[in-house]
Amino acid sequence: MSVRNNKRVAGSYFVSTLSIALVLVVVGTLVFMLLNAKAVSNHVRENIAFSIIVKDNVNEAEIKKMQKILDTKPFVKSSVFIGKEEAAKNFKKELGEDFEQVLGYNPLLPSVEIKLSADYANNDSLALIEKNLGAYEIIQEVSYQKSLVEYINDNVRKISFILLVAVAALVLISFTLIRNTIHLSVYAQRFLIKTMQLVGAKNFFICRPFIRNSVWFGFFGSMFANIILLAAVYFLQQEIGNVINVMNKELLIIMVAFVFVSGILLSFLSAWRSVVKYLNKDLNDLYR
Repeated sequence: MSVRNNKRVAGSYFVSTLSIALVLVVVGTLVFMLLNAKAVSNHVRENIAFSIIVKDNVNEAEIKKMQKILDTKPFVKSSVFIGKEEAAKNFKKELGEDFEQVLGYNPLLPSVEIKLSADYANNDSLALIEKNLGAYEIIQEVSYQKSLVEYINDNVRKISFILLVAVAALVLISFTLIRNTIHLSVYAQRFLIKTMQLVGAKNFFICRPFIRNSVWFGFFGSMFANIILLAAVYFLQQEIGNVINVMNKELLIIMVAFVFVSGILLSFLSAWRSVVKYLNKDLNDLYR
């Protein structure tokens, strides 16, 4: 009988820990997405096409001199010079035909392709940059898709807001789920709680073992959740590592810490509220 009870208790502990772990995996996933939303948005913004078209017959040395000056500007993350011949070669590859044979000459102009710093990838900053570039006489025009820039920035703001609301809502839902999980384990011992109270045990003395067990549930649940999350992040990095680095050390530390703190704190609060609930009940109410 004792062995059966021990197995039942161990099974109850395992189910409680597993339930908390699964809830925290979902919370941790959303937190990870929220933390990486900025990195993803920066990656998208920094790949917006921004081309500086140079006038025809401008010396290549002058263009590269301008390029070096631009590289020192805070709005430039990187730049690439594309000469007339290279532009023609790229265009032929995309078009699939030799347009020079048809036209008899190369109408394309040399350009400097710029990747912008993320903070400057908005229409207001780009309009100011375009105005400042007008000081260079060798520049014929500046080309970028204004509608695309606005579309990207609007969507980044919307997605970030949705993720923030989702994380907040999920933390509240998680608290309810963890509270219910721990409440069930406390419910099974409600008569013991009331008996200890009736014989004169202080509330702190009664609460302490339940809170200690619940904190351990939260600790092990958090540990299992973090193992699952870190494994998922590792496999995700293998798939998209060539596009964006999701193995950011600082962000991973924040995610792991958030899951640990959430698991332990929510378990502590859940246990405390559940025990206090039965301490405040009459003995007759425990049978309901």
